[in-house]
Amino acid sequence: MRHEPRRDSRGILDPGRLLRQVRFRRRLPAPALRPYVEHYWLVDWELTEPFDQRIVPHPAVNVVFQAREGTPESGEIAGVCRGLFTVTLHGVGRVTGVQFRPGGFRPFWRRSVAELTDQRRPLTAAAPVCPGSDDERCRRLDELLTAGQPVPDPLAAQATALVEEIRADRSILRVDDFARRHAVSTRRLQRLFLDHVGVGPKWVIRRYRLQEAIEQAAAGPLDWSRVAADLGYADQAHLVREFTAVAGVSPAAYARSLA
Repeated sequence: MRHEPRRDSRGILDPGRLLRQVRFRRRLPAPALRPYVEHYWLVDWELTEPFDQRIVPHPAVNVVFQAREGTPESGEIAGVCRGLFTVTLHGVGRVTGVQFRPGGFRPFWRRSVAELTDQRRPLTAAAPVCPGSDDERCRRLDELLTAGQPVPDPLAAQATALVEEIRADRSILRVDDFARRHAVSTRRLQRLFLDHVGVGPKWVIRRYRLQEAIEQAAAGPLDWSRVAADLGYADQAHLVREFTAVAGVSPAAYARSLA
């Protein structure tokens, strides 16, 4: 279990621009919640003109509370988003969010997480979450989640471990190979992922490999045919099509926009 939050920018399109426009930071939850929660994320902004941020989401459920100047705080449960997520920020505001570990929301939800995929459900906290210091905001999230009384679920823990393995091991490119590695059927793996993560294992593999391609695009000129082969795409054209479909621009155009 990590003792500090992730510091990568995987999934954030043009992370440098984001950090120039807003205050973005991650914090770990209370130790008892770490089997379920990846991190808390806090965003504050004071903008003179609207700012659009695009995200290629992780296979994770988020709980998000948002307070904008002049409006009451609102909350929602955001299931796994399979497309590109775009948010427009303006004026003065702040967001206090929870990114669950893949599979980590199932012990709170207690039914198939696939019900939430591509869905956003309103959520009301007993007390406002966004006001106060970072410590106060995180403490309120700790209290909120602890009150949810998550029920330990061995299958959820297994799904979390399998997704973490896919994220960390770039050699995992095919579902059938991954299923054989763990001595389970492809069908059982599919059911486990849909019920506890919200999307299938093929989608998870593709999403993490695509996020790697986005990170690599930000690093400088690349041989995209080599990148496609390394990430398990049939050829460069397949990578370009999937990158463009999800990110909204081709790999080359994205790299040029950062330059």
